[in-house]
Amino acid sequence: MEEEIDRSRAFAKDVKRIVVKVGTAVVTGKGGRLALGRLGAICEQLAELNSDGFEVILVSSGAVGLGRQRLRYRQLVNSSFADLQKPQTELDGKACAGVGQSSLMAYYETMFDQMDVTVAQMLVTDSSFRDKDFRKQLSETVKAMLKMRVIPVFNENDAISTRKAPYKDSTGIFWDNDSLAALLALELQADLLILLSDVEGLYTGPPSDPKSKLIHTYVKEKHQEEITFGEKSRLGRGGMTAKVKAAVNAAYGGIPVIITSGYAAENIAKVLKGLRVGTLFHQDAHLWARVVDTTSRDMAVAARESSRKLQALSSEDRKNILLDIATALEANEKIIKAENDLDVAAALEAGYEESLVARLVMKPGKISSLAASIRQLAEMEDPLGRVLKKTEVADGLILEKTSSPLGVLLIVFESRPDALVQVYSFTCNQEWKWSSAEGWKRGSSIKCYLTQGYIDLHCCHHHLGSQNMFG
Repeated sequence: MEEEIDRSRAFAKDVKRIVVKVGTAVVTGKGGRLALGRLGAICEQLAELNSDGFEVILVSSGAVGLGRQRLRYRQLVNSSFADLQKPQTELDGKACAGVGQSSLMAYYETMFDQMDVTVAQMLVTDSSFRDKDFRKQLSETVKAMLKMRVIPVFNENDAISTRKAPYKDSTGIFWDNDSLAALLALELQADLLILLSDVEGLYTGPPSDPKSKLIHTYVKEKHQEEITFGEKSRLGRGGMTAKVKAAVNAAYGGIPVIITSGYAAENIAKVLKGLRVGTLFHQDAHLWARVVDTTSRDMAVAARESSRKLQALSSEDRKNILLDIATALEANEKIIKAENDLDVAAALEAGYEESLVARLVMKPGKISSLAASIRQLAEMEDPLGRVLKKTEVADGLILEKTSSPLGVLLIVFESRPDALVQVYSFTCNQEWKWSSAEGWKRGSSIKCYLTQGYIDLHCCHHHLGSQNMFG
């Protein structure tokens, strides 16, 4: 299935500095060995980005797993038959980290060298970030590398880290490579953080559960209580729980984050094209999550169900809905005006033409005029159920032409601040269920909220964001 362009990811076209984190499950394959083909494909994508002018920072896990595999092999080779009969002791994790890190960097050095890209090893510990001078020097060093098209490869220096399992740091600095990647994205002022995992993204439940659905955009207020996490990777330290926590921290700090699969080819490139892959974490996600979480089929099914509910209402019920909308508009005039002012300011800042901005402005008296027209509509004679024509087609058989609702309509209209309420009020009066394709604005969202309190309104708005016309 071909991925769709996601309008909520329009920011991707402006990305220049990227932090990419690859997890242990992506770096290693069966038996703890390097997944050469998979990791090579990722290196190729990063090299292409580097040559295209992107500033690429890589955070790589996998050192402990690689070191463990190498040390176990060495232990096996050096063991006698009698030694093998004894219970095998667990290898020291920090020793594994030291051995594995050299293997990991040797691979990156070899792969990137084939593509004429220089890499630099950057090992850090959580305690270092407590030092302001360290953070300043880190930033200066990385910026100097990026200027010379060098790709810094970060990893936690587990071999000398003083932290022990369960790897929770009381200072809240970082506790695994996911949180390290988030910290670096914030510290180095990246434009995007991509966390590559062994699954497509964040699911509503364990990915192995057929009932689990991929979440295209994470909204903390909506999803944090709904998600059921499965077991973490047997290889990595933190699993999806750690990724979500790190992603939320970065997103609320102003850095968009996407969790996606490191197994699928070209996923990094697809993210930068604005395609809907993986799960997006964004500080404004709560404003347009409805779009990202709703497919065209979901919208059509919801419209059909709501149409049936609307048709079941009496003429008096629909009249009361319209009167309540008019009252609610007047009661919330200050809120709506404030939201409209923010829309206008955003349009001006984006550099839209004056004629387009003028159509977005809500002029004085508009709310009162809109409320009056809705009340007038509510008092009109019910247009439904009226006998328009009678024809006697046979003796005792009379054919009646009666006005009835059309059912479900798709209405495409410009995103003037009053258009949403006008369209909804008219369709409610006619017992039509509608679904819209229009520019979602914060002022419009206020009006949609006012109507949703009275009937089960299931509609989907295509979020156009600041990159689209306001008119």
